[in-house]
Amino acid sequence: MSNDATPQRRTARHVVSRVAMDVRPFKIRDFRRLFYGNALTMIGAQMTIVAVGVQVYSLTKSSAMVGYTSLFALVPLIIFGLIGGALADSVDRRKLVVVSTVLTAATSVLLYLQSMAGLGSVLVIWLLVAVQSATAAIYRPSRAAMLPKIVPAHLIPAANTISSSTMSLGMILGPLIAGVIIAQAGLDWTYLVEAVLLVGALFSLLGLPSMPVERTTQRRNPFRDVWDGFVYLRTQPLLTMQFVVDLIAMIFGWPLAVFPALADGRFGEGAIGWLYAGTSIGAVLAGLLSGWISHLQRHGVAIIVSVVIWGSAIIVFAFADNLVLGLACLAFAGAADLVSASLRMTMLQVLVPDELRGRMQGTFMVVVAGGPRLGDVRLGVTAAALGPTVALWSGGVVIVVAMVLCAVLMRSFWTYRHVSAVAS
Repeated sequence: MSNDATPQRRTARHVVSRVAMDVRPFKIRDFRRLFYGNALTMIGAQMTIVAVGVQVYSLTKSSAMVGYTSLFALVPLIIFGLIGGALADSVDRRKLVVVSTVLTAATSVLLYLQSMAGLGSVLVIWLLVAVQSATAAIYRPSRAAMLPKIVPAHLIPAANTISSSTMSLGMILGPLIAGVIIAQAGLDWTYLVEAVLLVGALFSLLGLPSMPVERTTQRRNPFRDVWDGFVYLRTQPLLTMQFVVDLIAMIFGWPLAVFPALADGRFGEGAIGWLYAGTSIGAVLAGLLSGWISHLQRHGVAIIVSVVIWGSAIIVFAFADNLVLGLACLAFAGAADLVSASLRMTMLQVLVPDELRGRMQGTFMVVVAGGPRLGDVRLGVTAAALGPTVALWSGGVVIVVAMVLCAVLMRSFWTYRHVSAVAS
């Protein structure tokens, strides 16, 4: 009896390892430190997004003014994301992360002070948002570039899946925590709590070892290094394609711009929060069942298929006439995006030499941040002219057709394999 049970237990463990999230990276102490730092930072950042939106709306009673706040965050994110990537290839990445995290926390304190003082100035808020966006953009490429120095190659897909799941969970928890604090303690304290979370992140990150860049060429200045990064990218069709694939998915499939209209007319006002959380919920659930991602070899195929699922889910969402079906579509889209994002990040970290990882991570961050913003514009304009349904399904069709063309025309991307994925 016991002899028969042993193979059954082994089979069960094998099945679980192929389905449940691969948590082997947590055995690595430095990965745990980086994870805790990133998790606290993400939750705090989402809290500030909510607090800033609430404060700007309370001062102006204008949704347009809340929307303009995104521009003050996006422009510094693009500029300093590229510069931060160049700096990550020039200086010790750990030191750069620590200094920029301190500056981000200081900006949170300033946001708290302006709110406590009752300045009532939207311009001051916008300027502080711009500064905080710039400091955050500086540390993000370094944090991502640290991962291949901490985690062995065969665990990078699992580590990126954990990171992507954590980001999605933070996008759920941050707004919920902010809502409770604003209701119970007041808006001011939301900013201060973010500063406290960033201090916690700082202590976690201070435990990481020094991470100087492996240089084979002499550094000049950050602006020239940014240009050299783009020159390098032009010679790497695989990396270029993974940026193109993500831009197509986000520009033609990012659905947030029509959520207020759908909540007002189709699903009901109480649906708005669920709509915004839908893709993140799907990503978190997919992350919990992501063990199979670590065993994938054909990353190119998986990325293309994931984006096709994303586009298909958006097409079905366009015609969803009840909230349950709509949330199911968004959850499927979010799950597919988790797979695509994890594998694209892995491709970037594996294929790029260490001395260029910071710049490529900076470019990755700009694409990830800029694609949805362009998608908001595309969807908003199309929805205003043709209605939300047409705007959504037409974008989904473009995504599916574009991915088929990518698979046919870019065979090197379609056939790309991650050979370390099968290592144990």
